[in-house]
Amino acid sequence: MSQKLTKRKLVDINAPNKSTGILNGQSSNVLNWDDTAYSWAYPMYKNMLSNFWIPNEINMSNDLKQWPDLSEEERQTFKKIIGLLAFLDSIQTDYSGKIADYLTDSSLAALMQVLAFQEVVHNQSYSYVLSTLVPQQEQEEIFEYWKHDDILIERNKFITDGYQTFIDEPTVESFLTSIVYDVVLEGLFFYAGFAFFYNLARNHKMVSTSTMINYINRDEQIHVNLFARIFKETLKEHPEVDAEKMNSFVTSTFAQAAELEIKWARHIIGHRFTGIELEELEDYIRFIANKRSKQLGAEKPFPSYRKNPLKWIRAYQEVDEGKSDFFEQKSRQYTKVTETNGFDDL
Repeated sequence: MSQKLTKRKLVDINAPNKSTGILNGQSSNVLNWDDTAYSWAYPMYKNMLSNFWIPNEINMSNDLKQWPDLSEEERQTFKKIIGLLAFLDSIQTDYSGKIADYLTDSSLAALMQVLAFQEVVHNQSYSYVLSTLVPQQEQEEIFEYWKHDDILIERNKFITDGYQTFIDEPTVESFLTSIVYDVVLEGLFFYAGFAFFYNLARNHKMVSTSTMINYINRDEQIHVNLFARIFKETLKEHPEVDAEKMNSFVTSTFAQAAELEIKWARHIIGHRFTGIELEELEDYIRFIANKRSKQLGAEKPFPSYRKNPLKWIRAYQEVDEGKSDFFEQKSRQYTKVTETNGFDDL
C-alpha cells in the first residue's frame, strides 16, 4: 500500500533547514538558497526569474488591426484555443498550490509558488488578448467554451481526474501519477494550439499574440523540467514504489494523451489552414509524447516517431537565450539574476 502523505509543517524548530526528503521529510521550513538538498533547485529558480514577463509589455495594436482581416475560421479557432488555454492554466495554478502543501523541501515549495505566479500571468495574457480583440460579452462566452464541447470535456477530464485522485487521497503513488498528468498538461496538451498561433505568425498574422504564446511555451518547458526532476528524485527516495510499474504507467498515459490531443487537433485545426498539414501535426504530437515520456525516464509510447516533422516550429520554440526573439518584439532575456550576480558569489 502506498505511503500516505503528511502536509509540510509551518515551522519545525527541531528539524534541519536542509530537508531530508521531498515527501514526508524533515525540514524547519526555513529557506536558505545556499543550503538546499537539491543542487538543481536554485539554478531553476534563477532561470524562472530570468524569464519574467508581463502581458502589458507587448503592444497589441498591430494584432487589433489585423483581427478583422482574419478569416472567420481563423478567428473562431483563435478564440476557442485561447479559451482552452485559459482553462488549463487555471487548473494548473490550483494544482501547483495543492501539491506544494506536501513538499517537505522548502526550496521546491518555493519553486511551486513561482510556478503558480507564472500560471496567473499566463491567464492574464489570455484576458489581455481577448479584451483587445473582442467585446466583454464575447470574452466571457469564450471563457465558457470548455464546458460545452464534448471533445474538450473528454480531454480535460483526463487531466482533472488524475489530479483529483491525488487531492482525494494524497499518497506517494498518487503524487507521482499526478505529476505524469501535469507533464501531459504542460508538455503536450498545449502543443496543437501553440502550433496554430505559430503558423499565424509564420504568415505574419497576429504576431504579438504569438509572442505571448512563445513566452508561455518557454515557461511551460521549464515547468516540465521541474516536475520531471521532482518525479525522478521522488522515485529514488521511495524504493518501495514499483518503478517499473510507474514507468509503464507513464508510457501508457502518454499514449492515451497523444490520441486525445490528436482528436482535438483534428477537431479544431483539421485541414483548414495553409501551412499546417494535419498528418504532420499528428506525427508532431506523437513525437512530443515520446519526448515527455522519455523525460520522465520511461519508454516511448511511439518508438518509430524519432524526429520532429514540423521543422519550421523550432524557430518559435527553441530560440537561443540572449538573442532577439523570432518575433522581434523585445529582447528574449532581461535577466535580473544571472549566473554571475546571484547568491553563488556570497
